[in-house]
Formats: sequence, structure tokens, C-alpha cells
Amino acid sequence: MTVIDVACATVPATVGEWACSVRVRDDRSTTEHEVAVSEIDLPPSMEAPSIEAIERLVERTFEFLLEREPKESILRRFDLGIVERYFSDYPALIDRRLRR
Repeated sequence: MTVIDVACATVPATVGEWACSVRVRDDRSTTEHEVAVSEIDLPPSMEAPSIEAIERLVERTFEFLLEREPKESILRRFDLGIVERYFSDYPALIDRRLRR
């Protein structure tokens, strides 16, 4: 079983930017990741996002990524907006996942 732990915080002195730490662990190993989230990268369904909503977005993003690649292949540090460059279906699928 894979466990995804996400903790996000607003970036000081900025509006609409968050820094998230992600730990992905399973029976074999643990990986750690840093994800930068900008308001421009948010799906249309997210209006006035709270920290909890950003954490949920990042967690759902990692679920999406883990369905496509092992945790060891996920970049250790990235901006959320880059996911679409690797997976063109990401924007539509993540928006649907967040609506559930």
C-alpha cells in the first residue's frame, strides 16, 4: 500500500503561491518531493483555494502520477504546471478527480 503525505504552506510575501512537501512511502522505500503550486496552475473547479484544497490537489496529482510511473521516477522538485507537459490528459482528469 502506498501512502502519500502532503503538507503545504503559502509562500511568504507572495499571493497565490504555495510550497508543498510530499512524502510517498510504501513497503519498500520512501521518496520525498517539493512541489511549487501557483494560482495559474489551479484547475477551473478551484475557486479561492484553502491550504487544505491545495494539499488535496497535490495529493490527487501524486495519485495520478503514481498510476503512470513509479514514485522513484517522479521528479524530486517541480512546479505543478509541468505535469501537463508530460501528461496531456492531466488537466481534464485532475479537474474531474477534484470534483468527486
